[in-house]
Amino acid sequence: MNNNRSTTGVRESKQLLAEEVFRHIGSQIVDGRLGPGHRIRDVDVAEELHVSRTPVREALQRLERLGLVVMYPSRYTEVTTVTPEIVEQTLEFAGYQAGMAARMGVERMSQRDRERAAALVEELYDEHDDLRVFDIRWTVFTFLSDHSRNIQHQILLTDASMALARNLRYWKVPANERQRMHDIYRDFHDAILRGDAGEAERLARAMHGV
Repeated sequence: MNNNRSTTGVRESKQLLAEEVFRHIGSQIVDGRLGPGHRIRDVDVAEELHVSRTPVREALQRLERLGLVVMYPSRYTEVTTVTPEIVEQTLEFAGYQAGMAARMGVERMSQRDRERAAALVEELYDEHDDLRVFDIRWTVFTFLSDHSRNIQHQILLTDASMALARNLRYWKVPANERQRMHDIYRDFHDAILRGDAGEAERLARAMHGV
């Protein structure tokens, strides 16, 4: 019995350690400290964080599944480049996920929470800084997802969040689309307030060109 508990504790400790390494490396990729083409050596990361190479490898494998790095066995790991194709695919994925978050969130949250969500959307009205717009939009859809009452959706969005943040961080609304996007924000705000989940879903996708 005690041996089983000890084994479980060690396993959980290793998983937690790998998660911390994953977040450490991933955050550096997202904010640009580790740019495209940067080479990561697991031994260097292990020494920096004072951990063994095992959690580092696990973290890098997870980052590779997200498309943030590519691993070359027995050599090094390289940070990937965000191409226009990756941005387009990520935007499409984000649009469908945002639509689901809006559909389930608006339909299932209280009127008070709808008012809170609508207030977040209002912050987009007069914001012109693209990075700030990204942050606000992410806050809005995270709020809606958190109120979706769907654990599987929340897990998927959490797992994909790092790739979404890196790939769309510097995406900009085209100049000739800014007025239309502004109109979408206002319509989205109104759909949330009146609890129109279907319209909120459609507009959430429209924000991402889907």
